[in-house]
Amino acid sequence: MVRVRFAPSPTGELHLGGARTALYNYLFARKNKGQFIIRLEDTDRERLVEGSLERLLSGLKWLGLNWDEGPDIGGPYEPYIQSQRLAHYQHWAEELIKQQAAYRCFCSLQRLEVLRQVQQNEKQPTKYDRACLNLTQKDIQEKLSAGTPFTIRLKIPPGQTIFKDLIRGQIKIDNFSLEDTILLKSDGYPTYHLANVIDDHEMKITHVIRGEEWLPSTPKHLLIYAGFGWQPPEFAHLPNVLNIHKAKLSKRRDGEAVWVQTYKKEGYLPQALLNFLAFLGWHPKDNREIFNLAELEKEFELERVQKAGAIFDIDKLNWFNAYYIRSLPSEQLDNLLQPYYAAIAGGSYLPVGKTLLLTKLLQDRLTTLNSVISQANWFFHPPAILNPELIIPVQSSAGKTARALKEAIHILKNINDWKIENIKNSLEVLIRPGTFSRRDLLWPMRVALTGEKESPDVFGVAMVLGQKECLARLEKAEKIINQTNVL
Repeated sequence: MVRVRFAPSPTGELHLGGARTALYNYLFARKNKGQFIIRLEDTDRERLVEGSLERLLSGLKWLGLNWDEGPDIGGPYEPYIQSQRLAHYQHWAEELIKQQAAYRCFCSLQRLEVLRQVQQNEKQPTKYDRACLNLTQKDIQEKLSAGTPFTIRLKIPPGQTIFKDLIRGQIKIDNFSLEDTILLKSDGYPTYHLANVIDDHEMKITHVIRGEEWLPSTPKHLLIYAGFGWQPPEFAHLPNVLNIHKAKLSKRRDGEAVWVQTYKKEGYLPQALLNFLAFLGWHPKDNREIFNLAELEKEFELERVQKAGAIFDIDKLNWFNAYYIRSLPSEQLDNLLQPYYAAIAGGSYLPVGKTLLLTKLLQDRLTTLNSVISQANWFFHPPAILNPELIIPVQSSAGKTARALKEAIHILKNINDWKIENIKNSLEVLIRPGTFSRRDLLWPMRVALTGEKESPDVFGVAMVLGQKECLARLEKAEKIINQTNVL
C-alpha cells in the first residue's frame, strides 16, 4: 500500500510551499488508494514556536487535506511527534556504530569553528576532516569515561551513490563530495537526516515526496538506509515555489505573503488556493484550469510534475479566487461576508438576510472576500459630504443636474413594486435626446447614492438601498445642487 507523509517543523504558520508539498502527498495517496500521514519534526529545539502545531494542522484542515494518521488522531505507528521518539533514534544511532556505518565524534565546537575558518581562508570545501574517524577503542573508552561530550556522525563510504528520482530521473553523486554529517547531537536529539530515515522506515513510508531543497541530502539518507540494511522508499523532489523575481518564495524575505493563514485572513477561499497550488509545478493532461479536490485526486500524476521552479503569480491566484467567489451560491457567500459587513457597520452583525441583495449585487465584482470592504461602504454609511463639483457631470450644469435628480425622485416615488427591472425601466424613460443623456442622469445618481465615482450598476444600488433610503439620498443631493445653483 502507498504510504506518504507530510512532516513539517513547528516553526510558524503553514508555508505556501509546505502546503503545496502536503497537497501533492495527499493527492498521490488518494490517487493510489493509499494513506496520508502527518508527522511533526520538532527536534530543532531552538526554532520551535509555541502553538505552531495547532496552526499547521488548522491550515491543512482549512484546505480540506484530511490525514489518516497523525499527532492529533494517532495511528498504528505513534507517536507522530519526533521529540517523543528520542529513544528510537538513540537506539538506532548506536546500531549504526555497530554496523561501522557511523562513529562517535568528540570534537569541540571551538575546534570545528577553527577548522571551518581555516578551510574558508584556504578556499577549501567546508566539511568535517574526519579527525575522530580512526580513534582506537581505548581512546573512545577513555573519552566516554571522562564524560567528554560527543556526537554521532555518518561514515561516508568511498564510491558513488546512484538513485532514481521519480521526477528528475537518475542521479549520481560522488561520495567524496559528501560530509560525515552529524546524525545524533550531543544533547541526545537527532538531526533531520537520522530522524526522518528512522521514522520513514518504522512508519512504512513507501514514497518520500518533498521539496527539491532536500535533494542534496538524499544520498546521505540512502547511505543511512544502506547502513541499516533497510530498503529505502522511492523519492520525488518537487520544484521550488518561486516569486515573480524567480527567487525562492521565502518565509524570511520581507514583503512576501507566504503563509496560508495570511491568505485566509485576506479573504481567499480554500478551494481557490488549493486549485492554484496544484498548478505550482503540475499540469493536467488537457488545458483545464478549474479542478475541485475530488477531481484533482483522480487527475494527479507525479509524472506530470515539472522539474523547473514554479512561479507564484498573485494575479493568477486572484483570478482563481474571483472565479470561485462567482461560483458560490449567493446565500453561502453572504454568510462568508458577514464578518466583513460587521466590520464596515462598526462591529455589529445585521439581521439574517439583510445583506443578501447587496451580496448578489457585488458578487461578480469581488476578488477576495475582504475586497467587499472597499465596495460596500455606501450601503452601511450614507455619503457624509457630497461635493457639488463631483455630482455635476462634465459638460453639464448645476441647473440641469438638479432637474435630472428632481425628475428621478418623482419617478422613483411612484414605483409600487421596488424591483431592479422596474427601477431601470422607469428611469430610462428620462433618457432621450433633448432631455437627459445617460451621463446627465446616472452620474449624479451614482454619486448621490454612494458618494463614489465608481460603483455597481446604479439601478442595482437603488434597489439594494431600498426605496426610502434611495429617495432620502437623492433628495439630499438635489438640495445641495439647488443651493449651488442659487449661489
